Amino acid sequence: MQHPLSLYNTLTRKKELFTPVHAPFAGVYLCGPTVYSEAHIGNARGPVVFDVLTRYLRHLGYTVRYVRNITDVGHLESDADEGEDKMAKAARARHIEPMQIAEQYANLYQRHIEVLGCLPPDIQPRATGHITEQIQLIEEILANGFAYEVNGSVYFDVPAYNAAGRAYGKLSNRVVEELLAGSRDNLAGQDEKRSAADFALWKKAAPEHLMHWPSPWGEGFPGWHLECSAMSRKYLGQLSDIHGGGLDLMFPHHECEIAQSQGSHSHSDEARIWMHHNMITVNGTKMSKSAGNFVTISELFEGTNNTLSQAYSPMVARFFLLQAHYRSPVDISDDALQASRKGYRKLMNGLRLLDKLQLPEGVAPDADTEKGDAELRKLVADVFVGLNDDLNTAKALANLFNLVRKFNGFFANLATLAAVSKAALDEATTAYRTLVVDVLGLVDEPRANAEDLLALTLGFYQEAKTSKDYGKVDQIRAALKGQGIIIKDLKTGIDWAYEE
Repeated sequence: MQHPLSLYNTLTRKKELFTPVHAPFAGVYLCGPTVYSEAHIGNARGPVVFDVLTRYLRHLGYTVRYVRNITDVGHLESDADEGEDKMAKAARARHIEPMQIAEQYANLYQRHIEVLGCLPPDIQPRATGHITEQIQLIEEILANGFAYEVNGSVYFDVPAYNAAGRAYGKLSNRVVEELLAGSRDNLAGQDEKRSAADFALWKKAAPEHLMHWPSPWGEGFPGWHLECSAMSRKYLGQLSDIHGGGLDLMFPHHECEIAQSQGSHSHSDEARIWMHHNMITVNGTKMSKSAGNFVTISELFEGTNNTLSQAYSPMVARFFLLQAHYRSPVDISDDALQASRKGYRKLMNGLRLLDKLQLPEGVAPDADTEKGDAELRKLVADVFVGLNDDLNTAKALANLFNLVRKFNGFFANLATLAAVSKAALDEATTAYRTLVVDVLGLVDEPRANAEDLLALTLGFYQEAKTSKDYGKVDQIRAALKGQGIIIKDLKTGIDWAYEE
């Protein structure tokens, strides 16, 4: 199966034609959240981008297995394998079990990602459910001479890996010599390591550590990087098609994943294509929990963050995340979100027009529609050009707006539909609906408040009663009854109730 979809591969620093390892199957892995606190809107960019990616791959005819993990152990506060486990620290602060923390924030994250229009992944594995697979991976790396055990902990041996002709640093373009410079003098607090570049595969658990498991090296817990390598291999095989996450995961997380997979019996780069989305910024500064400048997903929906002056709906947020190419940074602001709301509503108005584009009775199609058909089909093709060019949703949306303008022109003067054939119009309207709803995942969301509309209707009912327009009274009663609502005429006024 061949399609002109090209994706930028961080590993090769170029766009490559998407060619699955085992077509027509496509294996996709996205590094999911560490569920120790509520996710911010930056944490939603990866799920939204990969949701569109997997939707589009399915549209192209691939059988996709999409894996998005949950990290619920092993992610320490420092990338240098120091500090407390983030999960355990959050649990200790609230005097509850780490798994309570994990469940609370994993469930919240899933609810938020769902309302953002993301389809659930095919598999959502948790690190704590795959300890056996992680231990097996460590044993393979040890057997191949790329790891060492000391005092109950196991570390990946980066110098040994590179001495064997491997290339630690090839994903992030890090120079290993710089990472190793002065390593013997910079191991304070890490004197178990042979080299500063080495990273933990398994850490011995201190007596007070809340999360630990038995292993051949004693009680401990897995390294953060190890989890994704083990789960990717279990569900997508030794070499998957696409592995992704934010730019901040390129080093050390994804770099270490490649080293682990190469150092294991898999001897692979773990994925053929490595995709990285850019960051969301606030006033030009990267959004992060450590910087304290983040907007949580709840705050975005509820309008309770000082960065923004109002609430924004999930679909507006999704449009905002898609209106820039995934490899470009996006700055969050009221202006940007309000522009996204206008763009989103323009697409929804386009959806509303599709069934209304009918040639008026008595108007015959032109004898020659070749020119009109070619123009309409090019507008549709241009949208796919954007998606095929490294999933450029910004370009695809711009071309969708061109298509909307064409539809608006038709609707303003339906007789102009005579210039295109019914077949070409049907292709265009079907493609528009498919691209907006099925691929980009943008659906219409109610903007009206039902209580307010009901109060307005009851006001019209009262006016009809006062003017003794009983035909209108009966009409309003019947309309509401059809919605399961009955009107109650009381001495104190008018009320309503659900029909029982």
